Amino acid sequence: MARNLKTKELINMRLATTYGGWMYCDNCNENIGYLCYSTYDLLELKFVCSCGSKGSAHLEFVDSKEGKPCNDELITIKNRFCCPDDNQPLITILDKKIDSYEMSIVCNSCQKDYKRSKSNL
Repeated sequence: MARNLKTKELINMRLATTYGGWMYCDNCNENIGYLCYSTYDLLELKFVCSCGSKGSAHLEFVDSKEGKPCNDELITIKNRFCCPDDNQPLITILDKKIDSYEMSIVCNSCQKDYKRSKSNL
C-alpha cells in the first residue's frame, strides 16, 4: 500500500522512487545507499559525499508517529542497518561513498528513533 508523504526535502541528492530505493549524490551521480520503502516512518540524513558535496534528506509520512528516543544501536545484516527488535532492514549507507553522515531514522514497527553517525575527524 502506497504511503502519502507529508515532508520530502532532498538537498544535493535524489531517490530512485518517491520515498525509497537507491539514493544518489546529485553532484557525482554515485550511488550512496539504499532506503527501504516500507520499514521507516521518518528519515533525517545529513551527509558529505566522497566527492565533497554536502547533502541531506528529510522524509516523513502523513501517518508517521513520533519516534521514541532510544539508545539502542541498529544492527547490521548484509550491509543493511536493521531494527534490532525485528531485524527489518531500514537503510544502507555505502561507507566507501560517504565520508561522513548524521542520521535519525524511525522504525515504523517499534517506533524507536535510531541515531547513527560517522565522521572522519
